[in-house]
Amino acid sequence: MFGLGGTEILVIALVVLLLFGGKKIPELMKGLGTGVKSFKDGMKGVTDIDDEKEEKEVKSNG
Repeated sequence: MFGLGGTEILVIALVVLLLFGGKKIPELMKGLGTGVKSFKDGMKGVTDIDDEKEEKEVKSNG
């Protein structure tokens, strides 16, 4: 995973825990999950628009 070993991930997790505290981490993860979902939905919308353009081009050329 991104070239990180178990020790590096553990150190990063401990630093995040120290910086944000135990109560803030679930809120941060929820926000991150919402952002990723929004990004995926946006990318799906872009690919849907591209697919529609390709279909129109095929119909007009065919």
